[in-house]
Amino acid sequence: MSYVGPDFDPPQPRRPRRRPFAVALAVLVPGALLGWLVHAGVGGAADGGGADGSGVAVSTPAASAVAPPTVSSTTADDKGAAATPLRGKVVVIDPGHNLTNFRHTAEINRKVDIGTNRKECDTTGTSTNSGYAEAKFTLDVAHRLRALLEKQGATVKLTQDGDRPYGPCVDERARIGNRAKADAVVSIHADGAAAGQRGYHVILPGAVHKGIADTRRIVAPSATLGRFVAAGFRHVTGSGPSNYVGDGTGLVTRTDLGGLNLSTVPKVFIECGNMRDGKDAAQLTSGAWRQKAAQGISEGIVRFLRG
Repeated sequence: MSYVGPDFDPPQPRRPRRRPFAVALAVLVPGALLGWLVHAGVGGAADGGGADGSGVAVSTPAASAVAPPTVSSTTADDKGAAATPLRGKVVVIDPGHNLTNFRHTAEINRKVDIGTNRKECDTTGTSTNSGYAEAKFTLDVAHRLRALLEKQGATVKLTQDGDRPYGPCVDERARIGNRAKADAVVSIHADGAAAGQRGYHVILPGAVHKGIADTRRIVAPSATLGRFVAAGFRHVTGSGPSNYVGDGTGLVTRTDLGGLNLSTVPKVFIECGNMRDGKDAAQLTSGAWRQKAAQGISEGIVRFLRG
């Protein structure tokens, strides 16, 4: 048995004074047309029809009210930016000294121009009383800091990675950051003061405009960077500011360091502690504490770069 559709009754007995064929057409044609339109609207959405598929755009109240959720590229990009807040930023880490400088005394004693005067290319650095070298400390913290910053999306460069016989010289260390157009440079050190002198301090560039040195444009941003690094370092490590320089602020301004004088990008030094003090040395030689030191410096850099 054939039906026009499930919503239609079978044909009725003939009535003499009516025109059944015309009546049937009047009923069937609109019904069939309506059924086709509904099928086109529903089937087109499922099969890729409509404006993109069949060239006919069909809009129904149900389709408009139950539109499937979409994830825009902006939303995805925002999530990616949140996960990597330093994407597009360049950070240069300068691990102070070099483990094999002591084998190249003639080279590291060579004088280089730092603007205000001429100074040794580099030095051997200091060590703890037990012989743990500053250069070993600085490179280890640099590696830890690099990993943290790269996880945040930054491009990180080191001035040296134990991959050269000595140095680089202080003027070259500055040029590496300048050529990289770094958004921030941090030089990592540990001090060699007398026992009993403890704590960290961050060294900021002073205003220098002499010879090849001109720090005037970087003094202000470097000071901001330094404050953030000092705050992050203190927060994570729990260390106090130096009790022998900086008047308890943990901040010192100097104009006699070539690595700062010759920089054209924001740059600071951090002396993470005093290697000659027993209590500070116990921290500096601890891998767990060095991780905290890296984390604290990282927090300061991230805060600076995020504004």
